[in-house]
Amino acid sequence: MLLHKRKFNPEDDLGFGQQPVIKNQRLINRDGSVNVKRRGVSRFSTSNNYHTLITMGWGKFWVFVLTGYLIANLIFAAIYVSLGTGSLNGAEGINFFERFMDAFFFSAQTISTVGYGHISPHGMMANSVAAMESMIGLLAFALATGLLYGRFSRPSAKIKFSKNLLVAPYQENGRGIMFRLANLRRNTLIDLQMEVIFSYNEDVDGKKIRRFLSLDLERKRVSILTMNWTVVHPLNDDSPLRDITPEDMQKGEASFAILLKAFDDTFSQTVHSRTSYQFDEMVWDAKFKPAFDRDVEGRLVLDLDKIDHFELVR
Repeated sequence: MLLHKRKFNPEDDLGFGQQPVIKNQRLINRDGSVNVKRRGVSRFSTSNNYHTLITMGWGKFWVFVLTGYLIANLIFAAIYVSLGTGSLNGAEGINFFERFMDAFFFSAQTISTVGYGHISPHGMMANSVAAMESMIGLLAFALATGLLYGRFSRPSAKIKFSKNLLVAPYQENGRGIMFRLANLRRNTLIDLQMEVIFSYNEDVDGKKIRRFLSLDLERKRVSILTMNWTVVHPLNDDSPLRDITPEDMQKGEASFAILLKAFDDTFSQTVHSRTSYQFDEMVWDAKFKPAFDRDVEGRLVLDLDKIDHFELVR
């Protein structure tokens, strides 16, 4: 790779060491997760359960909760049915399916401690099962409530990054590598700090190793993110990438890791956001289009749908 050498800092390697990238695999995924497959971790490890439930997507979370609720009611309904037709007073089912549905809905009332009173347990065994189910229901709903609170209260940054990394005109007769970002939430982010790590494969004595370089930025800090922020690495004489070409990027399977740290004024806590760009997501000789306009009263209006928009300048 045609690269102006700079002293490598071991602290810039993001924990990947010198392992080369193969088949254009990302080091950091676009959603900010680390692209490392781990083995030897038990799928049912209790030490990971809370973290998994807090961080999984909302769709998976609700599927998990509803599936657990349905399975619990099916199990208890089967137990009530197995105790015989006299175990539930008020059950009017004639055939097996109707009796099972009576038991199922009685279970749903018991596990949630609603208890409409139309159906009630009869006998020591049925009352014991109902008492056990109500206790399990109280614990389960307390757990679900805690998980919901944890998911809502966990501070996180929701940042929209531009889809492409541009090599664009910069200042007078210059060029720069740049991308754009904006806050997708209505909260206020202050004291933002940006770091961009460039990495590529290099052949050393016939062996590929991964190199990491922290790139100098036009601005590494922003006091408050009110509009969009265009992050620029100037391709000047001090840049190790000043004479880089698309072919060099492809040959080295180059990538850019984007690390953002900010202070969330709503939660009064530090939040982080990450993403990455591969060499094939770079657009050369292009510039971003303005993402904001003014309304009839002259107030600035940021259009988040335009964060990705650019135009060629050839």
